[in-house]
Amino acid sequence: MSLRVGVLVSGEGSNLQALIDTVHSEGVVEIVCVGSNNPEAHGLERAREAGIERGVFAASDYGSREERDAALGDWLEQHGVELVVLAGFMELLRPQLVRRLAGRIINIHPSLLPAFPGVHPIEEALDYGVQVMGVTVHFVDEGVDSGPIILQEAFDPVPYSRDIAAVERRVHEIEHRLLPQAVRLVAAGRVRIDPANPRRVIVEEASDGD
Repeated sequence: MSLRVGVLVSGEGSNLQALIDTVHSEGVVEIVCVGSNNPEAHGLERAREAGIERGVFAASDYGSREERDAALGDWLEQHGVELVVLAGFMELLRPQLVRRLAGRIINIHPSLLPAFPGVHPIEEALDYGVQVMGVTVHFVDEGVDSGPIILQEAFDPVPYSRDIAAVERRVHEIEHRLLPQAVRLVAAGRVRIDPANPRRVIVEEASDGD
């Protein structure tokens, strides 16, 4: 039986599309719902075209962010979601929801964490003058992009021209490969946090039959 996945997006949804085109279409997982904090997010249209149920949870529609997150958590649980993927969800989930879904939320971030967490990581990295950049998939904890790291991929050299559009294209290329890879590993039961060191994620080797 496929792992039931819920995806949260805020904008274009290209990482959602990468998941739809790979692990969802292949039956590795079933994306059962796509939620957004932005009713205009193009990711919602991508979900509609794929026949996936959608939901909008704009913070302005609720009395507080905690109330919104509670409603979002209820919605995800009503769909039997076993893994939540933040695929460009541009809000920090409140601790109550993170605790409610502990160990079941992953995020993709366009930097080599712990460098450049939060918003505008690509711009910050270029301003800093880094020579190596990359992408991280990590578990979500109560901090800002501070959860245990599942996968990372780096690229270099960074263009000396600091052409942000070129860097973003390279980052997106990696994201669209790395996020499905991480979801595939989780679905196969090959990812776990080391009980002796909660900062370390153990990714088990595939068996001969995989």
